[in-house]
Amino acid sequence: MCGIVGLFSKQGNVVVTLVDGLKKLEYRGYDSSGLTVIGSNGVLTIKAVGKISQLEAKLAQIKPPENIQVGIAHTRWATHGVPSENNAHPHSSMDRKIWVVHNGIIENYKELKDFLEKQGTVFVSQTDTEVIPHLIRYYYQGDLKKATTKALAQLRGAFAIAVISADEPNRLLGAKQGSPLVVGLGNEEIILASDVSAMISRTKRVIYLDDGDLVDIQDGHYSLEDFTENTLEKPIETVDWDLEAINKSGYDHFLLKEIMEQPKAIVDSCRGRLIKESGDIKFGGLIDVEHRLEKVTRVICLGVGSTYYACQLAAMYFEDLAKVPAKAEMSPEFRYKNPYVDEYTWVIAMSQSGETADTIAGIYEAQKHRALVTGIVNVVGSTISRITEAGVYNHIGPEISVASTKNVISQILIGLMHALLLGRLKNTVSPIQVKNLITEIENLPAQIEKVLSQAEKIKTLAEKYYQYQNFIYIGRKYNYPIALEGALKLKELSYIHAEGLSSGEMKHGFIALVDENLPTVSLCTQDSVYEKQFSNMEEIKARKGKILAIANQGDDRVKSLSDDVIYVPLVNELLAPIVNLVPLQLFAYYISVLRGLDVDQPRNLAKSVTVE
Repeated sequence: MCGIVGLFSKQGNVVVTLVDGLKKLEYRGYDSSGLTVIGSNGVLTIKAVGKISQLEAKLAQIKPPENIQVGIAHTRWATHGVPSENNAHPHSSMDRKIWVVHNGIIENYKELKDFLEKQGTVFVSQTDTEVIPHLIRYYYQGDLKKATTKALAQLRGAFAIAVISADEPNRLLGAKQGSPLVVGLGNEEIILASDVSAMISRTKRVIYLDDGDLVDIQDGHYSLEDFTENTLEKPIETVDWDLEAINKSGYDHFLLKEIMEQPKAIVDSCRGRLIKESGDIKFGGLIDVEHRLEKVTRVICLGVGSTYYACQLAAMYFEDLAKVPAKAEMSPEFRYKNPYVDEYTWVIAMSQSGETADTIAGIYEAQKHRALVTGIVNVVGSTISRITEAGVYNHIGPEISVASTKNVISQILIGLMHALLLGRLKNTVSPIQVKNLITEIENLPAQIEKVLSQAEKIKTLAEKYYQYQNFIYIGRKYNYPIALEGALKLKELSYIHAEGLSSGEMKHGFIALVDENLPTVSLCTQDSVYEKQFSNMEEIKARKGKILAIANQGDDRVKSLSDDVIYVPLVNELLAPIVNLVPLQLFAYYISVLRGLDVDQPRNLAKSVTVE
């Protein structure tokens, strides 16, 4: 979950470039940060607790070494050890010659630490990372690559590392096993980073490393090999989005920008995939496995967090449209439960980053049982895109804010399109049905714009509710996962306790919580369970509960029961979850702003969860 940057540059401004890269990766962790650079007159290491602005403040007071060409930097999400300068990266060997930054977890660090301590090594941090530079130093005999390769052979777990040495000041190494690492090829410089966003201002030419890959950068040249020193050749790819995609574009926060980008995200998610003339869905990334899809008897949608709620909707879509048993599985649980999976099971792994550790582990578990495993990811070249048999990209551009918005919308829609594809292959939906639904999908961006135009009204409602400490979100059928996701957004952004619940469960327990001090957000749009949801709202009102309803335009019945209503357009029941989620995103955003919180970087969270 941490962010790492490494740089070899003949251009100068190494410190500035490293810090700029860290800023682009701050969504991955922001407990502490640090950098190490090597120049002709020595080594400089600076660390700071807190956000990268704290590191910048320290750097402003220090003169860096001269003639710097190599450096590494890190922004941390704490796993082992509290946020502190001692625990911040980079970490060094005892003689302060070898320096390492690391993303991931070294599972056998305790036994390695015991071994190194017996050799006289003194540790200064609580981290698992510190064993790496000490271990490299233990093996070092004048060649940093050979020592690093020997150390890598001792490590168990997930890691991406960048390594430099004061004895080889023009050399930078990177290695990947289970955590992301990308090589960027710029003008007289080569960059290592956890994510292309850290290098997009410098270059769009990148090499995506696979597990077991090592890159050796010396004097502006690079070579690739595996951990056993076999030479590798990898293609240079071009990133297809620009710097503007990771700027706020005039918005106060990335989150608001990304909420407002959702109409475009819908268009981008569907481009080239809706074949209206024939009533078909086409995914170029799935063509090669369509022969296996025809034989599928069961679908598992795999994800965690907001993505898990998108998976819940996708599973419902599969059962409704393709008429196959389908289930959403939370990936941290899936790998441990001895799941029933066989060669006729289609496992769809969803992840915004494509690097979610639990989901990757779930993929490997499914593959052991010969399942067809495909991915839905937003990051080109990510681990999930490479380890699955086939897959689909969201194509919605980077999502920088830690709390996911436009990616969830895209996942829901692409999940629906997957169900339609399988339904056409199995002849459970007709071309006419698909044509009609495609027409409604094409109208969806305009319907979302109507919701977004109510932002000021939703902000006013947030002013009324932002001081409450507890909320209930309720929904049924397709709106139940949206109740879960709406509550999660409020928790993530405002630190208010909120629970998403199935309305039908209310009389079985949680109605005991309802009183005038507990607002309920009710998703009561006009669908096949509208009357049931309306009845649940009557039960809440009878107990003096406050209700904020999401309802369709012109629904005065809901208005008569509610303290407040946010009206949304009436759309097909299958698409209603997408429309209904947008006002909940805005509501959580404005409450967070009113509470004076960090909207884009909520406490304790990170965007790309690369450790279990």
